[in-house]
Amino acid sequence: MAKQDGKMVPSYSYTTRLINFSEKRNWGYSKFIKRQVLEKSEHLRDDSFTVRFDVTVMKDIHTQGTPIIVVPPSDMHRQFGDLLLSKEGADVKFRVRKKTFSTHRSVLAARSPVFKKMLLGPMKEGTTTSAIPIDDMEAEVFGALLTFMYTDELPDMQEQEESEMVQHLLVAADRYNLERLKLICEEKLCKHIDTGSAATILALAEQHNCHGLKEACFDFLGASTALKAIMENDGFEYLTKNCPNILKELVSKGISG
Repeated sequence: MAKQDGKMVPSYSYTTRLINFSEKRNWGYSKFIKRQVLEKSEHLRDDSFTVRFDVTVMKDIHTQGTPIIVVPPSDMHRQFGDLLLSKEGADVKFRVRKKTFSTHRSVLAARSPVFKKMLLGPMKEGTTTSAIPIDDMEAEVFGALLTFMYTDELPDMQEQEESEMVQHLLVAADRYNLERLKLICEEKLCKHIDTGSAATILALAEQHNCHGLKEACFDFLGASTALKAIMENDGFEYLTKNCPNILKELVSKGISG
């Protein structure tokens, strides 16, 4: 509403419809008054004018008189975690080293396309009567993998053990096509890059197509003042033998010893 000497100007007084600010951010009148009209108007005094807004806050008629309802956060992850621990309804077993894990094929199939093909596809024959052997993974890693698949969370880990465990989990995540777990592992490993681990983590990133983790390693190597020490450890020797293209990338990025 335009004002002149404290009084309303009827020709430029408008009322908007009821606005819900949680749904609409832009509101009002885009053509309140044309500039040339305003410049010639008696309402413009000393190159200034006043606009008054009256805002009325309406009470939500839908909740008026209704008691406040508090919806608790989802506890599905806890319920599925309890299902894994209780083994109730488990219908498929895995033998990892000397430990047996009882699981639910429907849960694993829903989480991983690799497990889905293994447990529900043509390969499922023989997965009901005997435990499926997994010989290239430690039991602790497989247990952590199952925890994530059932709860979407990683188990608690000691800080000094986290880097090694997460490296193994990244390999498992890539193997079973668990993209979110793979990205979580990448993010965690970015915090563990140092002179002792940079070469090993870079090799891991290269072998499992972890582009973000790979760039984090390059950034560390490019800024590191201890590059010579990194090149002398066993991890760098493994890197040069198994990931020769990495050396070309290091040189192309201007990172060399």
